[in-house]
Amino acid sequence: MKLSHYKDIQLEDVTMEGARGAKIRWLISEKDGAPNFAMRMFEVDPGGFTPYHAHSWEHENFIVEGEGVLTTEDKDIPFKPGDVIYVEPFMKHNYRNTGKSVLKFLCMIPLDKPKKKEKKTVNPFASGVANNC
Repeated sequence: MKLSHYKDIQLEDVTMEGARGAKIRWLISEKDGAPNFAMRMFEVDPGGFTPYHAHSWEHENFIVEGEGVLTTEDKDIPFKPGDVIYVEPFMKHNYRNTGKSVLKFLCMIPLDKPKKKEKKTVNPFASGVANNC
């Protein structure tokens, strides 16, 4: 169990190459005993952005304050407070603050990297019967 105000959680610089004016708070993570998901809050200064990148897990986002654009390979998608965003695995993306105030958004991710789905070999003869033959 954890109960904290978000402002009491350390605000750290996003140090990944390609970020500018972006900070992160790890609101809930493994260090809190969470077994499956992490909840993070990003704070991006006006004109700032997160790195343009892709990975094997999805993001679920909730825009708390500010305005911005989600940049993907296909297009720029504007967002505002109250919007929710789902970013698919392997989709290249970044978040840019296009407003005049700090952009704040929640971002949920899985703690474990997703496991690749194994293809099952279907043997129709395994049961001894295939297509009524």
